[in-house]
Amino acid sequence: MALTAKLQLRQSQSLVMTPQLMQSIRLLQFTQNELEQFIEQEIERNPLIERADNSDDAGAAEPSDRPAVEANDSSDDWYVTDAMPSAEAMAERFDTSMENVFADEPGATEQIGPSLGENWKSAGKGATSAQTGSDGFDFEDIASAKVTLREHVTEQITFTFASPPDRLIAAELADELDEAGYFRGDTGDIAERLGVKRRDVDQVMAQCQTFEPTGLFARDLAECLSLQLAARDRLDPAMRMLVANLPLLARRDFASLRKLCGVDDEDLLDMASEIRKLDPRPGAVFTAGVADPVVPDVMVRAASDGSWVVELNSETLPRVLVDNAYYTQVLAKTKQATEREFLTECMQNANWLTRSLDQRAKTILKVATEIVRQQDGFMAYGVRHLRPLNLKTVADAISMHESTVSRVTSNKFMHTPRGVFELRYFFTAAIASAEGGEAHSSAAVRDRIRELVDGEKADNVLSDDTIVEILKEGGVEIARRTVAKYRDAMNIASSVQRRREKQALAAVGR
Repeated sequence: MALTAKLQLRQSQSLVMTPQLMQSIRLLQFTQNELEQFIEQEIERNPLIERADNSDDAGAAEPSDRPAVEANDSSDDWYVTDAMPSAEAMAERFDTSMENVFADEPGATEQIGPSLGENWKSAGKGATSAQTGSDGFDFEDIASAKVTLREHVTEQITFTFASPPDRLIAAELADELDEAGYFRGDTGDIAERLGVKRRDVDQVMAQCQTFEPTGLFARDLAECLSLQLAARDRLDPAMRMLVANLPLLARRDFASLRKLCGVDDEDLLDMASEIRKLDPRPGAVFTAGVADPVVPDVMVRAASDGSWVVELNSETLPRVLVDNAYYTQVLAKTKQATEREFLTECMQNANWLTRSLDQRAKTILKVATEIVRQQDGFMAYGVRHLRPLNLKTVADAISMHESTVSRVTSNKFMHTPRGVFELRYFFTAAIASAEGGEAHSSAAVRDRIRELVDGEKADNVLSDDTIVEILKEGGVEIARRTVAKYRDAMNIASSVQRRREKQALAAVGR
């Protein structure tokens, strides 16, 4: 057969995602901090975007000004309340025709003074107390750089050792510290590398082990705890023996520990309690990140008629303005095609940003509303009434794709009458009912297991098999390995270890 060239026409469909569409999808899964950073970047690169000042209308907005959805508990009829903003209200929130963004205000360009530099200017009505000269400014608001473990240790080395050789040895020892403050090197290798006697290195190590926080430069957990106990003058022979047998303490083998330490049950429990108060990772305080407070994206509150009102948290809603007046003014004076093209692109991106933020807020509200409708029992009665729920159920109910619901529920939080929970918390696996009825939520089953363990007595500690039988009597069909998995996830010891601990406590009357 001869090879010949032919022309063929074919029709095919393909999904082409524009950069703006991809960015819109990313906006859905952004956390609040990530969204703020993204908006700041857009403001820096786009001269037509301006952040709205919330100080002017702070406290003026009523709850009805926020997007909200109300649910009637007595039926499945969910309806939009008057709190849901109209199209005009949403347009006002993301206003694209604010002509007074750069309003002429006397204080807007007033220089504070040469003492602060030429770049410091007043912010008009939004001026801070520092700019206006009031006493409300606090220099403690300016965060200082966090001290690292190495910097903390180096400072103590400087004040502890006078001779340069000892300082050099101590610096080498500090280089071998891990994030927890443990020494992971070998003193013999350090002595050989520096050309000194190992005895000298051990002497410097002994002095380094007196640094604060106590427990630094320990070689293992037992030595770390021993250093802290010695600093408290509590490292007696009995305590030394207990620290040397930490695996027995972890297994709650109190009978063996009593023989080794030569103490009774009451003293042994006191010693174990004292060990629990020690810090097993003394250096971790210098590496731990700053814990940011959780700001809920959605607020749920009870209505007077027994229904639930779901609304977005107005404090987390970004407010962005597009200055059309500035765009028109600059465009009229622009002659070059490249500059006009740049302004047009900036206006398109600004309008796209406002629409994307609007759509993001509506999507979050829609998903949260369906979650509250599905988990109405949890809102009213607690975790025992948490229903099994998956992403597909919510996606089908609100006519969205499952991936969209997954992005919306990622790193978003809801404030409920039961506390603040991540939206993912409400999606739990289903555990079959022993009676063939409605399935049970895995979170509700875990709560039931914890309640059974907390209520057990020293002479009647429940095994995993016994817990399985009790749950089956309550209508929960669950396997023993599943109970063991849930117990381990909740850091609950085995029945053997719990029995030893409870019997020891009962022996001393605790």
